[in-house]
Amino acid sequence: MKRIRIFALFFSAVLFLGISGCNTNNLIDTNQEMPSRNWSYVNRVKAIVEIKDNSKVFTLRFKLRHTADYGYSNIYILMHLGGGGKPVVTRRYQYKLAESDGQWLGKGSGNLYTYNLPLLSDYHFPAPGKYTIEIEQNMRDNPLKEVSDAGITVSEVTVK
Repeated sequence: MKRIRIFALFFSAVLFLGISGCNTNNLIDTNQEMPSRNWSYVNRVKAIVEIKDNSKVFTLRFKLRHTADYGYSNIYILMHLGGGGKPVVTRRYQYKLAESDGQWLGKGSGNLYTYNLPLLSDYHFPAPGKYTIEIEQNMRDNPLKEVSDAGITVSEVTVK
C-alpha cells in the first residue's frame, strides 16, 4: 500500500512538471484526419484565429503526417489567408519530405512520419479581427494517398 502511494505521488509530480513545463503560446493548434488517408483538393484544413493585438508577432506552421507508403519526396500546398478586412492572399509552398536516397526527414513513429513546417515567421497580422487560414494539397494526384492528417499552428512569438 505504501509503494502504491509513493508511486502515485511520484507520478503526480512528474505529470505536474510535464504540464507546467509546457509553456506554449499557441493561439490555435488544429489537426484534421484525412478520410482513408486520402487528402483530396476539396478537403481543406481550416483554422480560424482571432487577433486582438496586431502589434504582436506570430508564427504560422503547417503540420503533416504521412505513412511510409507516401509516394513522393515532397509536397506542394496552397495556403489561403483571409480576414481583417483584407482580401484573401494565396501562397504556394513546396516542402522537401525525404532525402534523395528515400530517407524521410520527418520524425518517425511506427509507420507514420511527422513534420512541423514553417508557413510565416515573424508575421504581423494587418489589423485586429478574425482570420481564416486554409491549407489545401496542391499535388497532381487527387486524392493524395497515404496522408494521415494535416494541421495548422498559430503561435505568438515571445520577445525576450
